[in-house]
Amino acid sequence: MPFASPTSVLFVHGFLDGAAAWSESIAALRPGIEARAVDLAGMGARVAEAGPYSLERFAQDVARELEAQDGPVVLVGHSMGAQVAELVAARHPARVRALVLVTPVPLAGVNLPDEVLATFRSLGGRPGAQRELRRHLSVSLSEDRLERLAALGDAARPEVVAAFVDAWSHGHADGTQHTKYCGPVLILIGEGDSFVNAEMLNAGVFPRFDKPVTTLVTAGHWPQVEQPQCFANALGEFLRSLETEGVPQEGWTRAFEDKSADSFAKAFAPEVVLEASVMTRPVVGLEQVKAVMAAASTIYEALAFTHKSSDGPRTYMEWEAKAFGGQALRGITILTKNTQGQIVHAAIHHRPLAAALAFSAELGRRVGDQLAPGHFHVAA
Repeated sequence: MPFASPTSVLFVHGFLDGAAAWSESIAALRPGIEARAVDLAGMGARVAEAGPYSLERFAQDVARELEAQDGPVVLVGHSMGAQVAELVAARHPARVRALVLVTPVPLAGVNLPDEVLATFRSLGGRPGAQRELRRHLSVSLSEDRLERLAALGDAARPEVVAAFVDAWSHGHADGTQHTKYCGPVLILIGEGDSFVNAEMLNAGVFPRFDKPVTTLVTAGHWPQVEQPQCFANALGEFLRSLETEGVPQEGWTRAFEDKSADSFAKAFAPEVVLEASVMTRPVVGLEQVKAVMAAASTIYEALAFTHKSSDGPRTYMEWEAKAFGGQALRGITILTKNTQGQIVHAAIHHRPLAAALAFSAELGRRVGDQLAPGHFHVAA
């Protein structure tokens, strides 16, 4: 069975960090995700590289990394890296499948008092001060993770640190207007972040996007380091939503949302055939199939389509569901359409067996006399 190619993700670090800041989160991502983190000039493996150290220079460097990838990429940027990621996404929209901004500094920059900016600019060459800053802006940063993160900042030259502060604090002119990137956007927030706080987000980030998805992680300014598994889970959920893009919302999935026979009828051809692992034989014809599907949709307490792929007239969808007081079910649905886009054949496979048998028995009760006897499992 054909499936979609793996999702490619490119990570851009923030101020005083490096590509290694993403290592634990990348390791926690589910299989099938091709992840790569880059170092910005003056940091990480490029610590000795000469300037300029500006958002424009960083965006050009990341754009070159983007062009080296096969196909569209999900671009993830943290803090100052979020500014860079947004610039790249706006200039190369065909190459960016989605944009993820992690505790993002507004692209327009920040309006901080001069004495606060002076404190940031003086952090270069002061390991103790850098560690104290990270502790202050974190919620659950363990000592070993603090040391691994701080080691990245220790290596940065003082003049580079000062230039980085100037870059993110002054921002970019593009940040004063609505974003030019029109693709999906996730804004991931550390709910204990005292720097990129609600005031900063409400003033300089949220209003610039039409319909961003927002997610909270119990962390401070570095959720990808403080809570790598939680961060990976949140990112994974967003990536799964991208994989199901294009599932016809006015057809199959919308019908499950409506739990309505009429909604299913709009998706089916008159001669539609339904086969399922919870039925002993196929059901044929629009009236009977829509009755079965409407009844089935009312059994699910929760249902999410997690992966989708198409091959000619066939669409393959993986899904996860809950029924019977939270019992988990999983499965694959295969839809075949005619040239008019109507479903002519549906094959639905449930697992595990015990849940499938329970589902079959309950579906038989709910369908009642709308079908001839013998289509469903009868519980002993």
